[in-house]
Amino acid sequence: MYITVIKEARERIQPYIKRTPLEHSETLSKYLGTNVWVKLELFQKTGSFKVRGAFNKLLSLSAGERKRGVVAISGGNHAQAVAYASHVLDVDAVVLMPGSTPQNYVEATKNYGATVDLQPTIGIAFEKIKNYEAEGRIFIHPFDDPLVMAGQGTLGLEIMEDLPQVTDIIISIGGGGFGGGVTTAVKATKPAVRIWGVETIGADAMSQAIKAGHPVELSAITSIAKTLGAPSVSARTLALAKEHLEEVIVVPDEEAVKELQFILERLKILTEPAASCTLAAALRLKDQFNSNNNLVLVFCGGNLSLADLCKYVSKK
Repeated sequence: MYITVIKEARERIQPYIKRTPLEHSETLSKYLGTNVWVKLELFQKTGSFKVRGAFNKLLSLSAGERKRGVVAISGGNHAQAVAYASHVLDVDAVVLMPGSTPQNYVEATKNYGATVDLQPTIGIAFEKIKNYEAEGRIFIHPFDDPLVMAGQGTLGLEIMEDLPQVTDIIISIGGGGFGGGVTTAVKATKPAVRIWGVETIGADAMSQAIKAGHPVELSAITSIAKTLGAPSVSARTLALAKEHLEEVIVVPDEEAVKELQFILERLKILTEPAASCTLAAALRLKDQFNSNNNLVLVFCGGNLSLADLCKYVSKK
């Protein structure tokens, strides 16, 4: 992927997305002993970064392709993004979702106008994609698509423009498309920036792939961070992670929930575990930072239901 493709994506999607804030946090700076900014992407339309990629893919389709409709697969934020972008652009959308998907994600996807096809597991859902493609629908992959990745990479351009002095970024890794796009944009602009990935135990397809040297299929997604729950990464996203990431930190759900509560109580922001895990990773990396570092935590999504929040906190 080239930086020019990401810059083209920014021009294409700019009328349809928000440029989300990058704010300095005195609380997190004291907490981590360094200079901390938070990229508040959870304030993006549909509550996550995913609309960037969804719009870039849909806007790149021909009029004839849009008439055929699209199909997507997601346990959360990609579903809402494709549904919303399809609604805005008047494209018929079907979204396959695993049965374990939180109800608030299912309802939001339906409310944006997409048809939801619930399947027992994410693996079975991926298999059924072939049936929809045979009908003529265009598959919008949640992460392994250069156009989707380029759209996600526009977030990296925003970070570099808003904080040229950034030295470190911590970003969540699911299937690796978000990380691949953002790291490409950042490294092309300032190669010295250190970028750290983070996953949760039970949704750690990238760290397992790095250890194995090839994509690994997870038998199940057991983490509560469902929006990190790709059954495997791709060869493309694995290669970008190995090229651009310092390391992929894997944290337990308990640490993600602990920091989710800290962020809510101190910053007054409700993140998903898939976003709060960046702070959990930062605490594990604390020795890497000092007063000369400028660290960005990417809060990638905030689509957490009140019911799930109460359930997570009650288990602590």
